[in-house]
Parts: sequence; C-alpha cells; structure tokens
Amino acid sequence: MSEEKFPGKIKIQLQTAQEWEKKYRDSKPAEGKEKVNAYLIPKETLELVLAENIDAVRAYIGINDLGEQILMFVGTVLNEKTGIYEDVFAKGDIGYDNSIQEIVYDG
Repeated sequence: MSEEKFPGKIKIQLQTAQEWEKKYRDSKPAEGKEKVNAYLIPKETLELVLAENIDAVRAYIGINDLGEQILMFVGTVLNEKTGIYEDVFAKGDIGYDNSIQEIVYDG
C-alpha cells in the first residue's frame, strides 16, 4: 500500500473479510522483500472500532483483492461465563437484499 494516501474503504463486509482471511491462511509464507514487517493503520480505523461498545480489539490478517497483506480489526467482548473474548461485528450499510451487513474495519 502506498504511504502517500490510504485507500478509500475502511469498512469491509464480513463475508469479504472472511474470504480475505482465508486467502492469507491458504497462502505460502512470504519471504524476503515480500514479507510484511509492519502495518500502517489509519487513525480513522482505530477510532471506528474503538467507538463500538467493546472490551478489546482482535486483528486478523488477510490478503485483499489486490494481493496485499492487510490487517482487519474486529471488536470483542468478554464472555463472563467462558472467559473468552468473542468477536462482535459492527452493523454497516444495507446490502442488496435489504439486510444490514455485518462489517469489520480495514487497517
């Protein structure tokens, strides 16, 4: 990703995020110059995820449609019974089927 400006889209539909995360899991380990050593995270992304009613944030690694390795952020809440932080997805725009789409935030 160019450091001159961030790409336009911050919110990603959950289904797309799951596809990108699967691409990462299925990919071969990167080596040398292809290996990602750090991520630049837009301030807007952090503000959006932290504005949710959450206890913590989980970051998933994915590969987007441009073949770039990215981070995706999901809010989590602690399940008091299990002691496990569970993902909670923000509600986004209305989809083509008039349903409200669950979203994650692109880093």
